[in-house]
Amino acid sequence: MSVGCGGAAGGFELAGAGRRPRRVLLEPGAVQGLMPGGIRVPMPVGRWVRQRFDASHVRDLPGTVRRELDRSGIAQAVRPGRRIAIAAGSRGIAHLAEIIGAAVQEVRRRGAAPFIVPAMGSHGGATPEGQRRILAELGIDEEHMGCPVVSSMEVMTLGHLEDGTPICFDRAAFEADGVLVVNRVKPHTCFRGPIESGLAKMIAIGLGKHQGATALHAHGFPRFAELIPRAARLALQQAPILGGLAIVENAYQEIAHLEAIPAAAILQREPELLAMARRQMGRLPVDRLDLLIVDEIGKEISGDGMDPNVTGRYAEPTMHGGPHVQKIVVLGLTAKTHGNASGIGMADVTTQQVLDAIDFAATYTNLATSTLLAGGRIPVVMPGPEEAVSLALRTLNGVTPEQARVIRIRNTLELERIWVSEPVWEELAGRGTGEPLSEPAPLAL
Repeated sequence: MSVGCGGAAGGFELAGAGRRPRRVLLEPGAVQGLMPGGIRVPMPVGRWVRQRFDASHVRDLPGTVRRELDRSGIAQAVRPGRRIAIAAGSRGIAHLAEIIGAAVQEVRRRGAAPFIVPAMGSHGGATPEGQRRILAELGIDEEHMGCPVVSSMEVMTLGHLEDGTPICFDRAAFEADGVLVVNRVKPHTCFRGPIESGLAKMIAIGLGKHQGATALHAHGFPRFAELIPRAARLALQQAPILGGLAIVENAYQEIAHLEAIPAAAILQREPELLAMARRQMGRLPVDRLDLLIVDEIGKEISGDGMDPNVTGRYAEPTMHGGPHVQKIVVLGLTAKTHGNASGIGMADVTTQQVLDAIDFAATYTNLATSTLLAGGRIPVVMPGPEEAVSLALRTLNGVTPEQARVIRIRNTLELERIWVSEPVWEELAGRGTGEPLSEPAPLAL
């Protein structure tokens, strides 16, 4: 599971805090009085640019799943008549439904009975229906997979850490004859360690459901580097985990690497895959920006809505790294985030449209488990995109709007095609990186 800085805490309810129209904070005409001469400024001039990343990827996913399960020895443990749980998370992993489907077929081919369990901690409002819905939106449902999806919040307590923290595990998965965990390995957004987001985290937190996720998050993210391996080790000893399918994506959201790892080797192998994932991830092409414009944020993009490893803005105060950015503007929420605006607090300015789209119950539920409330703070709200970007430009320090170093991205996963202002383009052209895709023109919002 990959809750990022925003797992969801089931049972945390806000009366009347669902999505609903809210009062317009500023009418378009009212913003003109915010600053002498009005709020709007001429948009910076720039161009669309293509970044180049390593594009190598796995082409035959079903064949690779089959070969990897056989090579690792996991397939040999799948015997006729056995019930095998396949754990799937909530992130928008590339080709996840195809990979899960291939695992289902391989289990069935060996005469066993596969079923799928959500391994996403407290996402989906910490309800069986909510978690089933998230999987269905990822293409993982009984119709497409051809096997049951068993969604429940019931857990077994496998044991306790030395300080008494309970380690929980999905009951349906625990009662199976074997469990196969499927997840992406990637840098986490709120802590650093040899093991971050991946198979171990799904075992420790995702399969722990609401109860287990809440118990571990209560310690705070700075302790996750030690807690996740310890919790995963206990679960690996007590639960019938056969192993995992580890996925590493490239910067184009394709599968760069897919590997089956037997249970006994997960904690040893995952740090090596994390290093691979760091090399593969997309980045902004410069280390210093005056303004970053993000068209959309969402939970399927990152646990933090927008990945702090890309933006340089972290909800966890002990974290750092990435570019230095003066101002961030967020212009939208993705449809798949269903109003969950976790991470909006890392922006400086947003729009009325974003505010109206926020489901505060879903957002605050996420933040409650993570314990990092900064991700839910509301930025300055402007009537529309032009006013939002204008305000950010007008409030930059040490640079005029015309000379501002600006980058616009769709989201923090899609970084191949970006818009850059002329000062940024001059830097890229000077070092021979970046392919221009358009002629210079004012930023169009």
